[in-house]
Amino acid sequence: MADLDPTPSYTSPFTYTYEITSLKVKDETVGNTVNQNAVVQTYWKLTGTDSNNNEGTFNGATPFSTTNMPEGDTFIAFADLKESDVIKWISDVVTGNPGYQQHIDEQIQKQINDKITPITEPNMPWKPAANTANTPA
Repeated sequence: MADLDPTPSYTSPFTYTYEITSLKVKDETVGNTVNQNAVVQTYWKLTGTDSNNNEGTFNGATPFSTTNMPEGDTFIAFADLKESDVIKWISDVVTGNPGYQQHIDEQIQKQINDKITPITEPNMPWKPAANTANTPA
């Protein structure tokens, strides 16, 4: 019997640009070590650009904890943290879960579709448009 990969591969149709909009921190103890100002919550915006340069955005929030960091990762002091570090953490979460990444892409695509073919609210054909001009009394 062949081993099957339980997570199907997924390739996004977008080029991504991340922006970190906010962070929350707290002191976390791991073993005998206190990690001061450890990032425990991130808020971010992901802009997806398609091959025609149409853009849509997704706002996300991702929690983290130094108590369950991936093997090989080391704690980065808050003062030494770079936006690229946090983006990598979030990107690893997004791309590590094809279902989540696909959900994000669907939301971005919906925004792009709404821009390309906007929903309008026309006047009803049986009801004349309201006259907004001032008429003398």
